[in-house]
Amino acid sequence: MDDSRKPSSSGHSLLKGAAVLGIAAVISKLLGTLQKIPLQNMAGDGVFGIYNAVYPLYILILTIATAGIPIAVSKFVSEQTVMGRPAEARRILKLASGVLTLTGLLCFIALYAGAGVIAGWMGVGQTEKAIRSVSFALLLVPVMAALRGYFQGIQNMIPTAVSQVVEQLVRVATMIGLLLYFIALGMSEEWIAAGATFGSVAGAGAGLVVMLLYWWKRKEPALPAAGSGNPSSPEPAAAGDTVRSAVAGRMDDVGGQAARAREMPPEPALSLIRRFLRYALPICLGSLVVPLLTLVDTFTMPRLLIYGGLDEAGSMYAFGLYNHGLPLVQLVSMIATSMSTALIPAIAAAKIRNEPEIIRVRSELAIRFTWLVGLAASFGLAVTAVPLNIMFFKSAEGWEAMSLLAFTAAFSTVNIVTSSILQGLGAVKVPVIHLLIGVVLKIGFNLLLMPLWGIQGAAVAAVIAYGTASGLNYRYLRKNIGVRITFRSGLFKPLLAVVCMCAGILVLYLGLELALDYLAPGLSSRIRYSIIGLATVAVGGLIYPLALLRTGAVSRSELAAVPSFGKKIEPWLVRIGLWK
Repeated sequence: MDDSRKPSSSGHSLLKGAAVLGIAAVISKLLGTLQKIPLQNMAGDGVFGIYNAVYPLYILILTIATAGIPIAVSKFVSEQTVMGRPAEARRILKLASGVLTLTGLLCFIALYAGAGVIAGWMGVGQTEKAIRSVSFALLLVPVMAALRGYFQGIQNMIPTAVSQVVEQLVRVATMIGLLLYFIALGMSEEWIAAGATFGSVAGAGAGLVVMLLYWWKRKEPALPAAGSGNPSSPEPAAAGDTVRSAVAGRMDDVGGQAARAREMPPEPALSLIRRFLRYALPICLGSLVVPLLTLVDTFTMPRLLIYGGLDEAGSMYAFGLYNHGLPLVQLVSMIATSMSTALIPAIAAAKIRNEPEIIRVRSELAIRFTWLVGLAASFGLAVTAVPLNIMFFKSAEGWEAMSLLAFTAAFSTVNIVTSSILQGLGAVKVPVIHLLIGVVLKIGFNLLLMPLWGIQGAAVAAVIAYGTASGLNYRYLRKNIGVRITFRSGLFKPLLAVVCMCAGILVLYLGLELALDYLAPGLSSRIRYSIIGLATVAVGGLIYPLALLRTGAVSRSELAAVPSFGKKIEPWLVRIGLWK
């Protein structure tokens, strides 16, 4: 094979690095989500409530402190590296680190000194120590994020991937260690919660150390020589080969640009910082919306629960019960997030090539498959809320709120994917506006429904908020690119499959309860419902896809389009009679 047709080593490294970064992101998100289960098991729902009240506030302040600058670092460093100016790339990192150190310090002072005031706004004084505890992470995370942006800018994804996993591992280990220590000392719930939130500080410290180690032993990227283009992927022109001549000409032009860029004087620091902020602030404003939606509960639920007759400790206990369902919903959302990562470049590429029909088809398939996954997860979590609650959180208490909150899985996954499609199309402000509408609705319906139904009212408000945001995204796509999902394929047939799944789950649920009563009457409640929970989830996961195929909710052509899977499974489906 001609060497010129082989993928370049740099391209292979980039793909490998992107894959490693993706895997690391999934692992870190999984650790970050699942660590809430041992937290509740070890410390109880009071501490769990305090933790879940404080952590969204920390994420919001962290978003403000970093202000989208790490993404700007990645972009600006990438530009300077391509132009063969590594010294300017390093200067960009130093300037960004200086800005982020300042913003991190200011946000730390505001959060630490204002912890009492913020706890008062929440209506829960018990959160004050946890707010102060987590505030120290703001001294570490911004610089770590800038270093991650630098390495991603030079297309080295490994440091970010390693630091993400190390950060989460140290965070979880510190949290569990401090929980055990503080519980053994018999400390109060607010001190135990402060120990749990300090895990974020330890994790940030470990992640920063990893990034600094990579920085100290880094190797500078090779400079493109004038007339040679990118040295890591040479493509010599053969005589008479017009295609290669054109490529070589373009590479000569890139090399010439790089040579001219290296002769340019460095951009003044203030001018560079202004460009940073112009690029980064819109990213920051867009990133604020998701933590704002979560933060609504932090600032409304405790006060409304106290207004409803609970004391401060009781309100935190109830808030902890409300948050039982969130880790499970977030696990489902990870599937949509993984899909959306591939969607943005695919949609953007189709837009550049002016292929509206491909954009429409890809968008419809992505929305429909995400909806099918989210719908099954929502109904599955709703009907198994009791056994899963006992399995993960020791008791069935709060299962009603968990059942209702489960339905945010369907809408939040669709919202993630439709937002990614809109970003790929360049309509970056549209999903932000729609989520802001969701934030307003969440506030309004919390105020309206919580006095009537308590934490169940807040769960209904969350479903309405996410349902509205995802519906508005879909409406925009329907109007602007012609996305059409029919009632029959999008709702009627999937609901038939869901009914089959739920019927199978309930029959197995009741059968296992009777069987365990007879065969193992002395079995502990947690083991008993763990068996029931795992069995019903497994059976539901088997029935649902078969029901989708049987009802025609997923067509033969759609399944065949799934790479390296559809054609392999088709003969088996014919053999068992699902297809002819």
